[in-house]
Amino acid sequence: MVVLDAVKRSRIVFPLACVAVGAVMLLSEGAYRTSVRSLDELGRMAAARTSIMSLSQSILDAETGQRGYLLTDRKEYLAPYESALRRIDEAFKVLDSHYGGPNQVEEQLANLHRLTEAKLSEVELTVRLHQSGKPQTARELILSDIGKEKMEDIRLIGAQLLAHESSRIAVGRQDVYNTLMLSRIGVVALSVVGLLAFFLYLRQATGMVRQQLELKRAVQAERDRLEIEVVERTFELTQLAQHLQTAREDERNRLARDLHDELGALLTSAKLDAARIKSRLAGTAPEASERLVHLVDSLNRGIALKRRIIEDLRPSSLSNLGLVSTLEILTREFADRSGVKVHCALEPVDLSPSAELVIYRLVQEAITNITKYASAQNVWVTLGKRDGQVEVAVRDDGAGFDSATLRTPGHGLLGMRFRVEAERGVLAVVSTPGGGTLIQGRFPQAGDNTAAPNTSL
Repeated sequence: MVVLDAVKRSRIVFPLACVAVGAVMLLSEGAYRTSVRSLDELGRMAAARTSIMSLSQSILDAETGQRGYLLTDRKEYLAPYESALRRIDEAFKVLDSHYGGPNQVEEQLANLHRLTEAKLSEVELTVRLHQSGKPQTARELILSDIGKEKMEDIRLIGAQLLAHESSRIAVGRQDVYNTLMLSRIGVVALSVVGLLAFFLYLRQATGMVRQQLELKRAVQAERDRLEIEVVERTFELTQLAQHLQTAREDERNRLARDLHDELGALLTSAKLDAARIKSRLAGTAPEASERLVHLVDSLNRGIALKRRIIEDLRPSSLSNLGLVSTLEILTREFADRSGVKVHCALEPVDLSPSAELVIYRLVQEAITNITKYASAQNVWVTLGKRDGQVEVAVRDDGAGFDSATLRTPGHGLLGMRFRVEAERGVLAVVSTPGGGTLIQGRFPQAGDNTAAPNTSL
């Protein structure tokens, strides 16, 4: 894939590389074939030179064997003569094959054949005369200059053929040198082309690296800008959530105060009026007295409902009795109302009033969810210090849920998280199906300006 990407990005380097490779292959193959042909031809020329020299030497050997036989009459001198005849035949086979077809030495080769046959015929004739009992005639034939002239002609033609082969060998060697030089020049030229292609590739690669670095810097700058924007938006949302929670609590407080002052005064005044009427009608109108008793009872229930609503809106015990006592009252009322066993382990902590209210609302929302969804038998509520921070936890043994796959938390959990984060705290929710649910919040102590670390069970 990397190679394909490089090929797609490069429109010059790859064609140049293909041309260079093709040229190297063609040049190498051409030089190889030319050199092989030249070397083969040089080998044949060398074989022809060897045959020419062997021919001359064989004729001399035949003549030497002839004269040794004529002088000594010993037949062992005929063995070199016969061996020379075989070598002469072999030499002519090589020469005929080498010079086959029309060429500039065709006439010289024919003369060499003719002179050699004549010389051998002369030698054979003298041997036959000696064997037939005419040694004197054989000696006279040898002492004549006919054989000497033929031998000189043979030597001359052999020298001419050797000179011809030497010139051809020189030409062949020059061809090999030219081929090697051409190959050398081609390799140099292709090396230059390769270096040019490599230079272009390096320049292109450098440009790509520079472009990637610029793109990376641009992406990093955009990422930094987005991170800063996310931080700013998160801070704004946190401030907004804190403002909304504060406004909500202020509205609750105002509503609780109005209920306490206005509605409380009205209900109390109505109860006092009913008591006065009852005292005046005592013993005179039993039916009216019974109705007044029912009215006073209804007013008492209304006053109790008013107090309970006020406590839900703004727990007065939180500012009067403290967080621990308020949570004890809340859990005890929950246990009495729901029949669930509540186990409390509450310790006094140092928190701001707003953080105490958030913890109260967190516990209140948690037990509300337990009442609605958990079907729990036991609830554990803890409050205390841990690692220099205040930790509150509500755990139940109810139905639970899969917190790992919960992508969109309910509004209750989301509201808890906003409340806790508005006080620079951290909320953790851990739950498994059938294993209950743990809701844990951590807050900085009063006077601690650092935010709580993001930890969870």
